[in-house]
Amino acid sequence: MGSNEVLTEVNLTSLPKLAEGKVRDLYEVDDKTLLFVTTDRISAYDVVMKNGVPDKGALLTLQSAHWFRVLSEAIPGLKAHFLTTAVPAAVSPDEAQRIRHRSMQVRRLKVFPLEAIVRGYVTGSAWREYRTHGTVHGAALPAGLRECEAVPGGPIYTPSTKAAAGEHDENISRERAAELVGAAHAARIEELALRVFAAAQEHAAARGIIIADTKFEFALDEENGDVVLVDEVLTSDSSRMWAADRYEPGRDQDSFDKQFLRNWLTDNGLKGKEGIEVPEDVIKATSDRYKEVFRRITGKTLEEAMQEE
Repeated sequence: MGSNEVLTEVNLTSLPKLAEGKVRDLYEVDDKTLLFVTTDRISAYDVVMKNGVPDKGALLTLQSAHWFRVLSEAIPGLKAHFLTTAVPAAVSPDEAQRIRHRSMQVRRLKVFPLEAIVRGYVTGSAWREYRTHGTVHGAALPAGLRECEAVPGGPIYTPSTKAAAGEHDENISRERAAELVGAAHAARIEELALRVFAAAQEHAAARGIIIADTKFEFALDEENGDVVLVDEVLTSDSSRMWAADRYEPGRDQDSFDKQFLRNWLTDNGLKGKEGIEVPEDVIKATSDRYKEVFRRITGKTLEEAMQEE
């Protein structure tokens, strides 16, 4: 069941810790398997807030698991790193209870240094660029588009670098992406990102959700050369999602993601500042959005999903 406890730190002693990100901690299970543990930490503008969001780790983990299953069925031949949400046997019972529902075992692969961003709507930074220059990611779009309008001709691929901790991602061209990962891998990443986005949009639309944009990550399986979908997938942390019945181009949309938190930070002059404690009403509003889109996408409440895992 959901819990009011907010877990912002996880320090397992049962497994070696390999890395700590803004939200996830990474542990080694064996030479072919990793354990992702998702905390309740929340970040905005590349800064982690002092307080977290209750149940956020479970929501992101179980929503990603849902998408991995859905997409593997929808896209024949799609490879993903997801293995199971079961806690590894090597984890002690006390620690296993702590990370249950907020961890998943994944294949250990070589991650490409790219953020595979797909944009279906002119919103956020894309809208700001378009309003100033008439372009998105440097590519010209037709004049007269309104804020949050669908990209004419369908979703577009706009890669960025995958920055090291403490640094910012940088938008890059397709040519630069090819230099970073090789032309064949860059082309495959773009193809898969657009196919996965289209399948996800269709699945979400049937449930009253518009996926406006998202960020994917991919890795190389060095044993067979496959390009594999990795990291989290189509969560409220990595995606901009709207309610279809409230969608109205020409204005900013009410999002099922952390845009509410970003807006609060911006309105209060706190964008990019460290050590911010988010007020309880903003935390609750963010949590409510994450839970609502989880219910719509998966067809289950968080508590129901936990009972099934």
